[in-house]
Amino acid sequence: MSNATAGGPGRIAGNGAVTARAPAKINVHLGVGSLRADGYHELQTVFLAVSLFDTITVRPAEGLSLTVRGEGATAGRGPGSVPNDRRNLAWQAAELLARHAGVRADAHLEVDKSIPAAAGLAGGSADAAATLVALDALWGTHATRGDLAALAAQLGSDVPFSLLGGVALGTGRGEQLSPVLARRRWDWVLGIAGEGLSTPTVYAELDSLRADGAVPSGRSVEPTEPVITALRSGPPTALAAALSNDLQAPALKLRPDLRRALRAATDAGARAALVSGSGPTVAALADDEPSAVRLAAELAGAGVFRTVRAVYGPVHGARLVG
Repeated sequence: MSNATAGGPGRIAGNGAVTARAPAKINVHLGVGSLRADGYHELQTVFLAVSLFDTITVRPAEGLSLTVRGEGATAGRGPGSVPNDRRNLAWQAAELLARHAGVRADAHLEVDKSIPAAAGLAGGSADAAATLVALDALWGTHATRGDLAALAAQLGSDVPFSLLGGVALGTGRGEQLSPVLARRRWDWVLGIAGEGLSTPTVYAELDSLRADGAVPSGRSVEPTEPVITALRSGPPTALAAALSNDLQAPALKLRPDLRRALRAATDAGARAALVSGSGPTVAALADDEPSAVRLAAELAGAGVFRTVRAVYGPVHGARLVG
């Protein structure tokens, strides 16, 4: 992915800084298959990139360093906290790109977070994707689209989609992407809980529920065609009927309070609501932008979420800004 393709018209600022941003995602369909030999589950998922962004600014520096501002900027180790060292996926992205390009990993990374961590919205993946795009420009690595996509897949299952954006069908462990053309805008309200959920913990709970026979096994997953057809042309009722997430049951088992949150969303007028990815964020589908604004206002007063955000999609993946 050349600088122009990855980042559009962005440029290096006079102080040598480069800024990129990447979006949150919603899994409007998430079918989880059986556990693979490599420890991952086989997935069939449909990603939608939405207008909640993290921003990464990179500057020339000696060595690699990272600061975090905004959501989760506590440098802690629990779900919902964002580390400021090698545990951070943006740091790992910088090291990986440097090795690939044969350059020194010299940069200071500033991560401005609006996407909560451990929320089922791929906030860490967005940071990694934006870091790849920003450092490609700063270091002049001239990475191709295929190069950055391959590096993204090494970093995590959701990073390739954070790079791509829009709408896409994900297979494998989610990193194998087929773009989907969606001609219309979709409006959502994200209800963000106060405490994050660890993705590995949610998958482990799914395996446990399946072993106990509490939920269907992963030998087959629901087809993706209904949700893709609905995303392409609507109406909202069709998309509402097609939404599904195999990780919702284990997320609800781990966080029973999410049942109340889902009910609050539908009671407030959402066409449908589901847990986003591994949770605990609730994604509530609205008919249009005015409906989303009204829904967000009602949910903000319901007392079931820490933060409520009205968003829309699809939006672009990681891009240079400024």
